[in-house]
Amino acid sequence: MSNTHTPQKKNRVTLFIIIALLLGIGLGYVLNQSFVREDNRKVVVANDKVKAVDKQIQAIADTTLPQYKALQAEKSTAVKERTAVTEKRDGKLEPFSLLADIFLRLIKMIVAPLVFSTLVVGVAKLGDIKAVGRIGSKTMLWFVSASLLSLVLGMILVNLFEPGTTMHLPLPDAATDTGIKKTALTLKDFMHHVFPESVIQAMANNEMLQIVIFSLFFGVATAAIGEAGQVVIKFFDAVAHIILKVTGYIMKLAPLAVFGAMTTIIAQKGLEILRTYSIFISEFYLGLGLLWGCLILLGSIFIGKKIWTLLRHIKEPALLAFSTSSSEAAFPKTMQELERFGCPNRIVSFVLPLGYSFNLDGSMMYMTFASLFIAQSYSMHLPMATQISMLLVLMLTSKGIAGVPRASLVVIAGTLASFHIPEAGIALLLGIDPLLDMGRSATNVLGNSIATAVVSKAEKAL
Repeated sequence: MSNTHTPQKKNRVTLFIIIALLLGIGLGYVLNQSFVREDNRKVVVANDKVKAVDKQIQAIADTTLPQYKALQAEKSTAVKERTAVTEKRDGKLEPFSLLADIFLRLIKMIVAPLVFSTLVVGVAKLGDIKAVGRIGSKTMLWFVSASLLSLVLGMILVNLFEPGTTMHLPLPDAATDTGIKKTALTLKDFMHHVFPESVIQAMANNEMLQIVIFSLFFGVATAAIGEAGQVVIKFFDAVAHIILKVTGYIMKLAPLAVFGAMTTIIAQKGLEILRTYSIFISEFYLGLGLLWGCLILLGSIFIGKKIWTLLRHIKEPALLAFSTSSSEAAFPKTMQELERFGCPNRIVSFVLPLGYSFNLDGSMMYMTFASLFIAQSYSMHLPMATQISMLLVLMLTSKGIAGVPRASLVVIAGTLASFHIPEAGIALLLGIDPLLDMGRSATNVLGNSIATAVVSKAEKAL
């Protein structure tokens, strides 16, 4: 793939994203103090009202009492009030949130065709099933090891720091609604999530894992029919190049998207969001820093000093994932940068899409960290055996998790339910989740980039 960007041009985009990030925080603060200040105050009042009514409801043991029904009606009215004021405030900030929404929609528009076309070409170029099996087994070995490292590191750190113990929360009512849907943890649902019923539906829903499965079958079959398959390979190769060209156009909007996303979150939550949970946030980011160190160290064992060149290449996609809280947003750019670094196209287009389903290191670490933090907040002591079984459940349920904001919360909700930890605890994280999502999305990009470079080296193709 031709190197169309000069280093100077690339650095300029990175610089624009950083400037947009800082401008977004600045403007968000100004709006928070003036334009939406009154709305924010009303949201807080409405929220407090809902909580107060909830407490009264929990204090009533007999649900047949007329008092209980009256309180339920009062709660319903309070929730409607809260929704109305929140919608009014968010409506005022809509021009800013739209900037980020449009960018993410455009990126999602190209992810499915890009994964499909590049993976088909990658697998077909690998040739036979033996080569696919060989590279696939090396890739999965790395993914499983990296995922385990992330989960275990998260578990060790949350036990060491115990960030939840300062919360001292009473156990909530079992019926408390968090607004987050739980993922079912049954084997049947997991299998349905892996194997597509319709490839068109999988592409429409951006189900990365299902697209990968279909692409693997399609690519192997294309290689198997020999000469006739060359036409298909050439066609999809051209499609992949066209989509990467489209990516270049969309990437020009990245600083605008970053500006819009930061302005919205700071205007809604204020700079307090950076302060309120500062201990939890700083401990989580310290954990991510350690994870980066471990991944870079592991990578350097295989690719040596080239690891620093790789880090320079993925600086921009990592920053983009950080700013938009979405690993998917950085997918096309990561692909381009890995090829510029020297990973062959056939391996990049095989390993990277798989990584987006199987190797989300930042998200994995967050899941153990968050699940155990919530248990600690309710003063629930989980024995080590339970923690390890939770770790293994997360290892399975997180596979194929969407690389979009808040996807991790869905898996955490399902895991908490399985271990009888109050799901209402997720409410503790909703406010700061966007900040945590930024770090874990950037970590996902790093983990997948190192994995691709290591597999390329193992195949003597770097």
